[in-house]
Amino acid sequence: MAKKSIITDKSLEFFRNYINNPSPTGFEAEGQKLWLEYIKPYVDDHFTDTYGTAVGVINPDAEYKVVIEAHVDEISWFVHYISDKGFIYVVRNGGSDHQIAPSKRVNIHTKNGMVKAVFGWPAIHLRNLNKEESPKIKNIFLDCGCKDKKAVEKLGIHVGCVVTYEDEFMILNKKFYVGRAMDNRAGGFMIAEVARLIKERKTKLPFGLYITNSVQEEVGLRGAEMIVDRIKPNVAIITDVTHDTHTPMISQQEKGDTECGKGPVLTYGPAVHNNLLNLIIEAAEKNKIPFQRDAASRVTGTDTDAFAYSTGGVPSALISLPLRYMHTTVESIHKDDVENVIRLIYESLKKIKNNHDFSYIK
Repeated sequence: MAKKSIITDKSLEFFRNYINNPSPTGFEAEGQKLWLEYIKPYVDDHFTDTYGTAVGVINPDAEYKVVIEAHVDEISWFVHYISDKGFIYVVRNGGSDHQIAPSKRVNIHTKNGMVKAVFGWPAIHLRNLNKEESPKIKNIFLDCGCKDKKAVEKLGIHVGCVVTYEDEFMILNKKFYVGRAMDNRAGGFMIAEVARLIKERKTKLPFGLYITNSVQEEVGLRGAEMIVDRIKPNVAIITDVTHDTHTPMISQQEKGDTECGKGPVLTYGPAVHNNLLNLIIEAAEKNKIPFQRDAASRVTGTDTDAFAYSTGGVPSALISLPLRYMHTTVESIHKDDVENVIRLIYESLKKIKNNHDFSYIK
């Protein structure tokens, strides 16, 4: 008999709205408002910091503090230059992929509201197919239907306006959640679901739990760097996405062997505290939660690094969600993996004791 889903209809509706709402790096506030509205019934307190990181707290008076964390921001573009003919050139805000841009529909965020535009591209008939120029930052451009620069500016568009893709949430073959910004609003969704399970199952935690949704990960883990100094946690479990290496054009020998549908990915690396990682593995094995392994050379490239190396050192671990087509508008995650990441974080929290000492040498 199939296991009953822990994700409710209400949860899924929130996830859909949360993915569809733009939250580009540096402009995350609207997404954070949605997230806080959803999580408030499941926490005792909440707060935000100056740059918009949002935190829900269970047992706020406890001295021992455990963080579960994700990041809310998505990659995007900035308006960089407007030509005399009204074409708009862009620069990256985060790791935006220039090769997927041509023919995509976008929203340009202005103080007057959203302005629709498209990434244009010369028709195949007009290109020299023997000597084709590929999409690059220097040649991709936006067209918002204006005849000149003055008409563009009249719409409220100026250098510095942020640009996001239109693509929205869908379910593929009843198995995959698909959309832009699964990296890493899927993580924000999963940690919110952990808070919901704790509340609905009346789980008593012997420590303070800080459900943390950080800003500005895509430009260097900046939100995590700020919030860790405020919370000063004793332990941190981070969740982010990692690559499904089983789609075409990827070498598993070079990039690792991880696949959607086979469970959360647990990372080994210098920033990952082995005693905390072993606790998570024990939780997985005890509760029959499938998991995969990955190794990080030097750094994980996630907020794990920001937490681990702060405030004198915070025992930190990374639970990743396998994802196909990262930094595109069709990022894809398997429903089973989402459920199992939620379960694994929840079961791992239940194994952490008050004043749990994770130090290597005692």
